[in-house]
Amino acid sequence: MSEPLVGVDAMVEPNWTRQDRQVAESGLWRTLLALPSALRMVISLSWQASRPHTVLAAVLTVASGGATAFGLIATTTVFTSLLESGPTADRVLAALPAAVSMVVAFILRALLDSAATAEQSILRPLVEKAANERVHRAVSTVDLITFEDAEYVELLRQCLQMGVRNIGTSVQSISGLLSSMFNLAAAVVTSGLLHPVLPILVLVSVLPQVWASTRAARLGFASYLRTLSRMRRLSVASQLLTDRTTAAEMRACTAGPALLAEYRRINTQIADEARRVDLHKTGIRLIGRGATGVGTGACYLALGFLLYNGSLPLGLASGAVVALRLASSALGGTMSNINALYESSLYLDLYTTLLDKTAAATRPPLAAQAPANPAVISLDHVAFSYPGQSDEALRDISLTILRGQTVALVGENGSGKSTLAKLITGLYRPADGSVSWDGVDLSDVDDGSVRQRIGLVMQEPARWPMTARDNIRIGRLDRPDPHGELLAWAAAESGAADVVAGLDLGLDTVLSRQFEGGRDLSGGQWQRIGVARGLYRDAPVLVADEPTAAMDARAEQAVFESLRRLGDDRTTILITHRLANVRHADQIIVLSAGRIVESGRHDDLVAAGGEYAQMLAIQAAAFTDSVV
Repeated sequence: MSEPLVGVDAMVEPNWTRQDRQVAESGLWRTLLALPSALRMVISLSWQASRPHTVLAAVLTVASGGATAFGLIATTTVFTSLLESGPTADRVLAALPAAVSMVVAFILRALLDSAATAEQSILRPLVEKAANERVHRAVSTVDLITFEDAEYVELLRQCLQMGVRNIGTSVQSISGLLSSMFNLAAAVVTSGLLHPVLPILVLVSVLPQVWASTRAARLGFASYLRTLSRMRRLSVASQLLTDRTTAAEMRACTAGPALLAEYRRINTQIADEARRVDLHKTGIRLIGRGATGVGTGACYLALGFLLYNGSLPLGLASGAVVALRLASSALGGTMSNINALYESSLYLDLYTTLLDKTAAATRPPLAAQAPANPAVISLDHVAFSYPGQSDEALRDISLTILRGQTVALVGENGSGKSTLAKLITGLYRPADGSVSWDGVDLSDVDDGSVRQRIGLVMQEPARWPMTARDNIRIGRLDRPDPHGELLAWAAAESGAADVVAGLDLGLDTVLSRQFEGGRDLSGGQWQRIGVARGLYRDAPVLVADEPTAAMDARAEQAVFESLRRLGDDRTTILITHRLANVRHADQIIVLSAGRIVESGRHDDLVAAGGEYAQMLAIQAAAFTDSVV
């Protein structure tokens, strides 16, 4: 297949990946400079997650490193004492206290290592939990329009998949770094006491491996960024092949072979990229290991030279070898943990970038509150555009809605009806103009106070994987209803009572096939549940966006009669293509290409013979032989 089926191959690189790519392609020095911010973020999260466990993990890690350092010094002392002039009986006895200290130190280290590991096992899930909760708390209050930004949605997905997971990994890396740094300090001090040249030799021998590991990590992350869009499309292709919602139509359309070919094509691209990068990383690691081997050999040659010219006494030679090996191991462990932390820090940037973008797209709470039940809703020369779109979805919209009115928004698909409803209810904010309730601009009040006053019934209502009872109550879970009378009223008015009656466990039936014994509903049945949810919410401003599109005629009529009975203390915004249902609306707004082209009552608009009358005639023609 020459043309892609899922998405497109040539996609614009998101801004946040460009920034991360610059970090991934930076040098070793910039790598080290980037670590302090990653350390601060992970330690801060750990501190927020659990102060006692953070302190205990740090203390155990430092104590373990201290025990290792003490054991190293004791080991060097033992070897120096025994081999300085030959292991005589007196020297063996003299070395016994140091030997006992060495044994105790390493036993203590083993115990402390086990305790530190156990504490990390406790702390890591707590930190991941705190990070996950922070992301979900932030995203739950972000402006609704943000979810229309494809870059943000993909960043959110990647953060949840990679960013949070690497925060947990960083906890272990930081603990390992602390421990290995103590070991390194002890090894360097000990080797330096033996001869000042030895620490320098150790450093030189390990640096090539550090370079190789860091370079390989940057290559891996850069490859991850390059394959982001492909991984996303592969996931979508996999879902199309395996999801229950597409299974029937895929088989009926015989689209399986084409989708499988598309899945194979994208998967091949990803595999080719992984193979290329892995070969490159293997070559770099080979160079690093080879250079490290040469450096280690040079260390021992230098040690031999020091012995040869008498700079290092023979008695200290064995101690020097032990110190060199342990110093090299400690430095290698330190740099390995630094590299692991650096590699994780690349993914941690997803986390911080998401939080920054979320904060920028979230209005802070305001003291001013929206009117409890607005008597007048006014839009004054409102314009609105979606993210990444050059054309305005709405422009120069001005209208007034009074409390108790039913206002119908009609027009062709894409005319801006749903967008206008979200502006009226404060779910979107205008790019130009203003939306006011009782003269109060919604931009000047707290978003939460606006949302408390609105109800939304969608054409595709959310299918919450909960019981039928909670699917209705989630419209306002805190509403007092001890005897279920309000729930029964909402179910009866919406027709949801008939749906519930057909369920095995009634209101206690879980409405999801994801759970054993769960049930799914038809589109029309879900719409009845959605209408019941909107009625139960009992909001002063209710938006019904194609609420009956999947219902049969009888159920649809019952729903619209219920909406008309809501009373004069509620404002209803109705969006529908079926113009017969808006005949009794107090105000009909006709939209076309983002503008209001007509407004008025049904009889007036029919008499005017404009666009509304034409749409009504077209629909009537489907049921009569002549156009009226």
